[in-house]
Amino acid sequence: MHVKKIFLPASLVCLLTVLIAIPTLKARSNKTLVKSTVVTEEKTESKSLSAVEVASNLLYDSLKLADMGLSKDAMLMAYKGQQVLAQRGVLNRDNVVAICDFSQSSKAKRLYIIDTKNYQVLMNTYVAHGKNSGLDYAENFSNRPESLQSSLGFYVTKNTYFGKHGLSLKLSGQENGFNNNAESRAVVIHGANYIGDNRLQSPYMGRSFGCPAVPQELSAKVIDLLKDGTCLFIYSPNQAYLHGSKILNG
Repeated sequence: MHVKKIFLPASLVCLLTVLIAIPTLKARSNKTLVKSTVVTEEKTESKSLSAVEVASNLLYDSLKLADMGLSKDAMLMAYKGQQVLAQRGVLNRDNVVAICDFSQSSKAKRLYIIDTKNYQVLMNTYVAHGKNSGLDYAENFSNRPESLQSSLGFYVTKNTYFGKHGLSLKLSGQENGFNNNAESRAVVIHGANYIGDNRLQSPYMGRSFGCPAVPQELSAKVIDLLKDGTCLFIYSPNQAYLHGSKILNG
């Protein structure tokens, strides 16, 4: 039996070769496209960080603030608000920000005073919340007079005076609806004996009438660091505030 050989034109052989190779080329092309897309997305995500976020992250990491218990969100928001207030021209000391991190227990040192230009933690100590805001944790907040609750948001410090708590520091609330009644409520920074190391054996620290009170023995130093036009941020992951703050969302 003779097998008849069939000879195909060279042009047809080339065409068949190309058709057979197309699926393999497509697969390789798709893999390359996927890899390229992943790299592009990674670059885009990196570039999407704002200058404020980059600066805040650098501060947070270099000062090891996570080890000190400070919320990363609190640091980012505090830094952003400090920059906004500086741009408004209401700060005389725009290199320092004070953060009360009320996401932490009252038994934690949740007041952080940070020099954002020289990368220093100037002080880390206890700070009280209002007696009607909660026991160990601050959970309820109000701008209403006689509420005996803490008020969230950004403040600018003013002058000092001597009152019933001794040396005290006036605060000007910068956020309507959240803390703009601070002065009429006499919400100030002052020293108190009901908060500090002497209260660590209690279930929770003593509470104020709404003031961010600090340990009596450190009050003069805290006030000296913050007086006359410094940014103070009282933070909590409170959704009403986080969505309503014009400083954070402006």
